[in-house]
Amino acid sequence: MRYEMGVSILTRFHFPLPLPRATARKRIFHFCPPIACRSSMDQSSGLNLEDLKWDHSFVRELPGDPRRDSFPREVLHACYTQVSPSVQVHNPQLVAFSQPVADLLDLDHKEFLRPDFPLFFSGATPLVGALPYAQCYGGHQFGMWAGQLGDGRAMTLGEILNSNSERWELQLKGAGKTPYSRFADGLAVLRSSVREFLCSEAMHHLGIPTTRALSLVTTGNLVTRDMFYDGNPKEEPGAIVCRVAQSFLRFGSYQIHASRSDEDLGLVRVLADYAIRHHFPHIQNMSKSDSLSFCTGDEDHSVVDLTSNKYAAWVVEIAERTASLIARWQGVGFTHGVLNTDNMSILGLTIDYGPFGFLDAFDPKFTPNTTDLPGRRYCFANQPDIGLWNIAQFTTTLQAAHLINEKEANYAMERYGTRFMDDYQVTMTKKLGLPKYNKQMINKLLSNMAVDKVDYTNFFRTLSNVKADINIPDDELLVPLKSVLLDIGKERKEAWTSWLKAYIHEISEDKQAST
Repeated sequence: MRYEMGVSILTRFHFPLPLPRATARKRIFHFCPPIACRSSMDQSSGLNLEDLKWDHSFVRELPGDPRRDSFPREVLHACYTQVSPSVQVHNPQLVAFSQPVADLLDLDHKEFLRPDFPLFFSGATPLVGALPYAQCYGGHQFGMWAGQLGDGRAMTLGEILNSNSERWELQLKGAGKTPYSRFADGLAVLRSSVREFLCSEAMHHLGIPTTRALSLVTTGNLVTRDMFYDGNPKEEPGAIVCRVAQSFLRFGSYQIHASRSDEDLGLVRVLADYAIRHHFPHIQNMSKSDSLSFCTGDEDHSVVDLTSNKYAAWVVEIAERTASLIARWQGVGFTHGVLNTDNMSILGLTIDYGPFGFLDAFDPKFTPNTTDLPGRRYCFANQPDIGLWNIAQFTTTLQAAHLINEKEANYAMERYGTRFMDDYQVTMTKKLGLPKYNKQMINKLLSNMAVDKVDYTNFFRTLSNVKADINIPDDELLVPLKSVLLDIGKERKEAWTSWLKAYIHEISEDKQAST
């Protein structure tokens, strides 16, 4: 939600530096020293960077690449490659940081003020206890299998175990080349890094599952990017975001191994066991007494018993988490832009903020991704269906590894559809303040918004100014909405008046019933 977003983040996060001043001669961006919120810093009593509780279960329990160089290549029989940050830095500076994320790690807020903090989180100086690696994964991109992809510019430093026994992975995005970089430089620019930092933290505070952002650091060097893909590349300030999540495993983390030889196919089971053990322990500890048996929607009304196959229970939960996530996206008008299977988290998190966007004028075909403009595969309206398509690819992978059967796969997809509709109905009902879900009213509203290109966020803001009074004269009904219903003619005014009268009647009845 575009305008609410600014309110939520400015009260919680610190942007200690002003806008960059470019020195014309050296072409290097310089920043003033950080100015942090001293009172909140003084109240913090967490750990120093050197005392963080590191663990490395991913590296310890899963097979890795025997090579440790970053030369682009196909990596076989491995889930990761150990590789160190290689980005060139020149006087790195801290641009922004999140105290709430520091709290997840038990990190003392005063650590952000350390002069060497930018060196650690730009990758220039190794963090004590870290064991960097880049993950190997594949994926379907725009509906086509793309083969090996992997962390081309992100390096996971390891896992932090906090005082609540929660596991949080730290990852530097823009830290340099890895074996998965292909022809790219492994770097990131300040423009896109600011977007990721802001949006990931804003999404969290909107109640939407997401990866988080601990810090944003500039490298002091310039990176060449063709921002508009029009053949006019320009130099931009380089930057690195420290992303934080309980896991960065994706659908593609499993797909890549299923796409290869029988030897690699076994890694699907190994990686599934790892994920269940560390991130779905309730499934690991599930027993027959839990009685998780369900009838499918098939004609024969067959039964799927999730207690007899932990992988079936696992994929059903992933399907439901994914459906719930996308339902919440639709509620706030968020469009991811690149819903490839390598950008789908098994934890149901919003992950990999690239060309994302929030709806301005309501347009179901809106896509923020310029490369998606011809087909608009990943447009706002398609996101629920794309989520299901991606779940289908994931279940196919688990079937290939003989972890689930066809009925279990179909049940997971059935649960996706049910969970999406349940959560979407709840989201939109709350958004409109209705006593119960009213499909006709919501569909008519979205139709009206699409016809008149009404601002999605601002409309719901102004709708809150409408009084639940059925006695308001027709010619005054639209007054509270005049700032969003712009340049509409008589016919459209009549359509909006008709909808608003039905809406007021609905909410006024509920108001009377509650008094």
